[in-house]
Amino acid sequence: MPVDIKSSVKKKLNARGWRMTPQREKILEIFEKLPRGNHLSAEELHQKLLESGDKVSLSTIYRSVKLMTKMGILRELELAEGHKHYELKHPYPHHHHHIVCIQCNKTIEFQDDTILKHSLKQCQKEDFQLIDCQLTVMTICREAVEMGWPSTLPSDWRCSRSIADSNNKKNSNGNSPEEK
Repeated sequence: MPVDIKSSVKKKLNARGWRMTPQREKILEIFEKLPRGNHLSAEELHQKLLESGDKVSLSTIYRSVKLMTKMGILRELELAEGHKHYELKHPYPHHHHHIVCIQCNKTIEFQDDTILKHSLKQCQKEDFQLIDCQLTVMTICREAVEMGWPSTLPSDWRCSRSIADSNNKKNSNGNSPEEK
C-alpha cells in the first residue's frame, strides 16, 4: 500500500482515538490492489483474507468496512445483488457512477461530471456538506429483454457480456467469475 494512503488513514484513525490495526491495514491493502471497476462484499473480502492466510472474523470485517465508510476511506455501494459492496473511495476526478443489470448483475462504471456538479449545487443551496455522490442506474440488459425477461429466464441466468467480463476479470486478477 502506498505510504501516503496508509499514513493518511492512520492519521484519520488516530484523530478519532482509533488505531491502525493489522486487520485494518490488510483490508486497505486488498482494496488498494483491487482492479478499478471491481467491488467487494464483506463476505468476499473475508474470503480473500482467509485465502491469504489472514485470520480475521467476519464481524471484524463488517465493523471495519462500516468504520472506513464513515471515515470516507471506502465507498459503500448498493448494487443489484441484494447486499452491499465496497470500493476504495477515490477523489474527484475519479468519481464515478454505476449502471447495473438487475437480472445478471452486470455492472458498468461511468463518469458524468454534471451529476456531481448538480449535486454540489443542490447541497450548497440547502447548506449541506457533500460526502459522496453516487448514481446507480438499475437496468435490464438487452440480452435479458431479448430472452423474454422476466417471465422466461431462470433466476440464475447471466448474459454473455457478463460471463465474458467475469472471465476477463478472472484472467486479470485470478478470481473465479463468482468472485466479482
